[in-house]
Amino acid sequence: MIGRRGLVSLIGAVVAVVAITASAMTANAATTSAAAPVNHGRLLPSVALPVNFAPEGIARGEGSTFYAASLTTGDIYQGNLSTGKGFVLAAPPGGGEAVGLKADGPDHLLFVCGGTTGTAHVYNSRTGALVAQYQFGPNGKSLINDVVLTARGAYFTDSYNPDIYEIPIGPFGRLGRAVTIPLSGPAAAFSTAGLNLNGIAATPDGNTLIADNTVLNTLFTVNPVTGASAPITVAGLIPNSMDGLLFEGSSLWVVENTANTVIRVTLSRDLSGGTITSTIASPLFDDPTTVAKYGDELALPNGRYDLGLPPPFGPGAPPGTTFNVVVVPAY
Repeated sequence: MIGRRGLVSLIGAVVAVVAITASAMTANAATTSAAAPVNHGRLLPSVALPVNFAPEGIARGEGSTFYAASLTTGDIYQGNLSTGKGFVLAAPPGGGEAVGLKADGPDHLLFVCGGTTGTAHVYNSRTGALVAQYQFGPNGKSLINDVVLTARGAYFTDSYNPDIYEIPIGPFGRLGRAVTIPLSGPAAAFSTAGLNLNGIAATPDGNTLIADNTVLNTLFTVNPVTGASAPITVAGLIPNSMDGLLFEGSSLWVVENTANTVIRVTLSRDLSGGTITSTIASPLFDDPTTVAKYGDELALPNGRYDLGLPPPFGPGAPPGTTFNVVVVPAY
């Protein structure tokens, strides 16, 4: 995803709902599709999250800082990929859900998706203080899944409804009133068989959004003003796996959660199609959900869906489950 006013590209994502042994956490074992060991340099290959955290979203902060969102509590964790240390930055009163999130560095804001509560929260990224809360859709009838930042504002996907939501962002981080952007064209086609709109990204100029529909196994471009959409034709996508997205240059990274892979798609200039040019895998992947980019490396939180999908889709992982963020090469 593309940050505002020259902000470094940030990704988030979606709904995705690992524990590793101590030896695996210290092993520098991330691999590309060729399964060759990689030295990640200044970033650790794995960083532990709090026990029972159930992460879904990740956002890049300054330096090697990252922010992770908890599906089960709504907590926001601030960690460091170089030191492995971190702390809970924000915890919503009474709990909640937190799915995709993005950081606006210049304005020190964190935009967080509220999942099935139909909400979005905006926090101060330095203090964790709640800056604003938005109610996009009814509780239980919306699933606010992922968010991307552009020069105009923050744009959110809804996995239950064919809408995009916008929070306008003015000078000095001034937040406007929420706008609902109804989708038209192929992205407006929804299925009751699973999650629909999920991850979202944007072109550098903010004039085009890119979103994926998990159950329909399709990528789309979306006009952020009119909601008009068009398909992006890509062969080889794994059904029911697309989650978080990251767009940079002509490359679109697509997290395939249950397939335990990240694919890099090289898009055409007109964004009408693309070709899978690399597949990234790691023995440390355990249902990764979304992605943030640090130079030539990617950071992905593991959702551990194999242990149980989180409510309302399943019972969740059992108590005592450990989770982590994994770092792999971007190419």
